[in-house]
Amino acid sequence: MRRLNLLTLLVIVTLVLGACGQAAAPTAAPEATKAPEATKAPEATKAPPTDASVGGTEAGARAKGLTELADAYAGKYKGTKVTMTGPFTDEDAVKFNNSVKAFEGATGIDIQYEGSKEFEASIAVRVQAGDVPDVVDFPQPGLLGTFVKQGKVVPVSAAISAGWLKENYLQSWLDMATMTGADGKADMYGVWHRFSGKSQVWYPKKAWDAAGYKIPTTWDELLALTEQIAKDGDPAWCVGIESGAATGWPATDWTEEMMLRTTSLENYDKWVKGELKFASPEVKKAVETFANVWNNDKYVYGGKASIVTTFFGDAPTPMFENPPKCWLHKQGNFITSFFPKEAKAGVDYDFFYMPPVDAQYGKPYLVAGDIMAMFHDRPEVRAVMQFFSTGESVKGWLASAGALSMHNDSQLDWYGDPVERKIAETVKGATSVRFDASDLMPGEVGSGSEWKGFTDYFSGAKDLDTVLQTIDAAWPK
Repeated sequence: MRRLNLLTLLVIVTLVLGACGQAAAPTAAPEATKAPEATKAPEATKAPPTDASVGGTEAGARAKGLTELADAYAGKYKGTKVTMTGPFTDEDAVKFNNSVKAFEGATGIDIQYEGSKEFEASIAVRVQAGDVPDVVDFPQPGLLGTFVKQGKVVPVSAAISAGWLKENYLQSWLDMATMTGADGKADMYGVWHRFSGKSQVWYPKKAWDAAGYKIPTTWDELLALTEQIAKDGDPAWCVGIESGAATGWPATDWTEEMMLRTTSLENYDKWVKGELKFASPEVKKAVETFANVWNNDKYVYGGKASIVTTFFGDAPTPMFENPPKCWLHKQGNFITSFFPKEAKAGVDYDFFYMPPVDAQYGKPYLVAGDIMAMFHDRPEVRAVMQFFSTGESVKGWLASAGALSMHNDSQLDWYGDPVERKIAETVKGATSVRFDASDLMPGEVGSGSEWKGFTDYFSGAKDLDTVLQTIDAAWPK
């Protein structure tokens, strides 16, 4: 099913790196939530602030204690510049620059952004050389954690009040920005700017509606639907994990989804740090939960044998045949780039939230995203960081598509793309979020033994116990 030419390959590599990018060196994970999550009530989703112009006006910023941002709108930092770097290049760089243009015009602060396609390697060199910009955008919080441990990053608490952050972010985002510094103390070291959602199950809407299938709201209902589709004569699931040197990575996403749905957030965080082994009962249970579907030939298009040979971008293609050859495909929102160009969102395809397995763990959402960190502490840099903590900072990007906002003060009508608007609305209903675990783990594991291990397992080359033990053995000592 591989239909690759050079241009397609370049697109694939770009998307894979964006969807499942890895730090160049072993990385530190965010601090685990201290309270046992199994006995803790799910996080309450806060109501959006009533003032939607917090990030766009002096009065709005001052009302929330964002002093430097308010002073910036008052013109106090006119003529200053704030340097930045990150992974945004090409079209993304244009969208980012456009999203801060109004802020620059209103404040007179010049945000000088320089993107790099070799960001992970270049930022390490710049930090080591003492040539780091004022603000750095990290697509992997684990890589940020490496510099936090070295004492190179200014804590967010120096620039933004805890009250505002708690008001404008779900607690999980704050947890994931909390890391251990060189002094051994935990603090927040970044503000989240934009994200991509992974907990979506895509389906062929027109054919789905005609068949009379219903959206499942629990894992048991999803399993029942899977069996019903099989009885109707089709395999329910479109699955493929082939991706060249990165073959196996889609299986890591499924494992993360099930870890969030079958055990506590505390265990998820321990797993990310290597404190909970892959061979543990908790991780094995998470894998077996979805493997029971993948290993059933009547549930997967092409049968189990096709999983490791089907290119991940081709996997959903049979969903668009008439009639569909498979009906369900779990993947991040980037996958729509691989859908047929003529397919229309809301007409030919739609998605639903991947339902919970165990109700006690609430409605978690798996994400990837960008966290902004401050390396130099000046008033104008604080103003920019405060701006990034507001929905206003990503409003323009939402309109042009290609980003989702985790800020509570963002408005759904800011989204120009209906699919992204629906994902944002779904995420607002989540009880917790967690970052892609493989992006936080050391490269030897997250983009090494884990990818290979799941490929070996689903190809039938090795049994699950052997695979999980092998993944653990790759963890840096």
